[in-house]
Amino acid sequence: MRQAKKQNNDLAIDRLVIVSNRLPIALTRVDMGQWQVQPSPGGLVTALTPILSERGGLWIGWPGTLEKVNFHELIAGAGQDLGYVLEPVSLYKEEIDQYYYGFSNEIIWPLFHDLQTRCNFDPTYWKMYQSVNHKFARVTAENARRDDYIWVHDYQLMLVAKELRSIGVENKVGFFLHTPFPPMDIFVKLPWWTQILSAFLEYDVVGFQTRRDRNNFAYCIETMLKGVQVDARKQVSTMKTPKREIGIGSFPISIDFRDFAGLASSSVVSQAATMLREAVPNQQIVLGVDRLDYSKGIPEKLRAFRNALERFDDLRGKITLVEIAVPSRDDILEYQTLRTEVEGLVGEINGRFSQSGWTPVHYMFRSFERTELLAYYRAADIALITSLKDGMNLIAKEYCTAKVDENGVLVLSKFAGAATQLDKDSLLVNPYDIEGVAEAIHRAYNMGINERQRRMHRLRRAVARRDVFWWVDSFLKAAITREQTT
Repeated sequence: MRQAKKQNNDLAIDRLVIVSNRLPIALTRVDMGQWQVQPSPGGLVTALTPILSERGGLWIGWPGTLEKVNFHELIAGAGQDLGYVLEPVSLYKEEIDQYYYGFSNEIIWPLFHDLQTRCNFDPTYWKMYQSVNHKFARVTAENARRDDYIWVHDYQLMLVAKELRSIGVENKVGFFLHTPFPPMDIFVKLPWWTQILSAFLEYDVVGFQTRRDRNNFAYCIETMLKGVQVDARKQVSTMKTPKREIGIGSFPISIDFRDFAGLASSSVVSQAATMLREAVPNQQIVLGVDRLDYSKGIPEKLRAFRNALERFDDLRGKITLVEIAVPSRDDILEYQTLRTEVEGLVGEINGRFSQSGWTPVHYMFRSFERTELLAYYRAADIALITSLKDGMNLIAKEYCTAKVDENGVLVLSKFAGAATQLDKDSLLVNPYDIEGVAEAIHRAYNMGINERQRRMHRLRRAVARRDVFWWVDSFLKAAITREQTT
């Protein structure tokens, strides 16, 4: 943390304003009229806290509740603990239903993950998306100072810079997209693609997870909007319009490597990992950790594991898949259907292959505390990530970081953003290729200890070299460089 703060202090920013869908806190009702406010865990909060607290920064977002509460009174204490100011954006149920569950998660999320057949292009969603983005912009304008740098995050708020400009805000504004950006033939299916692309032109820097996403965006912009040219020769490309220039670059997000590795090495985690290992003696543990989302490829993972058991006799009774499915968007019918499919596959595999003393799949549908999850990372011989498409997938980086003994194998979807950094030492797979994933599971199971350790050593070094603090610094340095040259 001290090292990260020193790096961030070198950035020529007076104050940083973060704008995201959610505030970095969790509000929980503990009694009638009583609320508990806790900082949310996560790399983004950890990485941004030093620079925000050092310069008296500001974070703007929805507090996560529809109930009427005195937000400023509740949040005041949490803001003091974090070291920066929290400013809430109040949203009503209809706004959450149509802006968040509707436009953001029934249109943009599947579209940006190349799953356009799952989109519900309801025009009322678009109207509400515009309205809520304007609301976020209004709160930002009311609280930002003239020299603040405003950094907007993710697909829920793509229009914020446009809305800020419409009400006269001239601050430098950056944007980072945490999801993938789709190729043009998929993006053009969005009925409002012109408005979305034009809104991006109001930012000063637009960041993406991978060069692939940046290139997809650049091609869309240059092909679909007149008068826009992109010079893609540098890592942070220049996008020129008749009125202004915008920087676009790839800045892969990561985790706090030192904090994660330190906690993974603790006696509490080590003891819990030992207990997990003892529960399945003489077996290798294959671990899947996924939010229950159709983009994560959980059914594909289960089918591949089933195929591996069908084809490779040496795996039966000697390997166990532990699948942790974290609840997500339970109110949406498609997610309920997905849960039914996953649980059906788990039952079918266990019913078919279970033997005395061996259950092939251990399935858990719940959220995990950080130390508990780290224990599973430590215990697992193999991590199996089969995302159909992912902006990054931090589970891959968390697993490698937690393997402090450097004994493990990462089987990773080539469609995860993490594959661009971890490709050489993981076993890359196509999650749609069921037999190919099964063969990768078999190869990982039979991989010798020396090869496992060589690969994991290099994987951990790659994560450590570009951790979450590097991500923050690289984006903000790109933003400052552009500010100094314009």
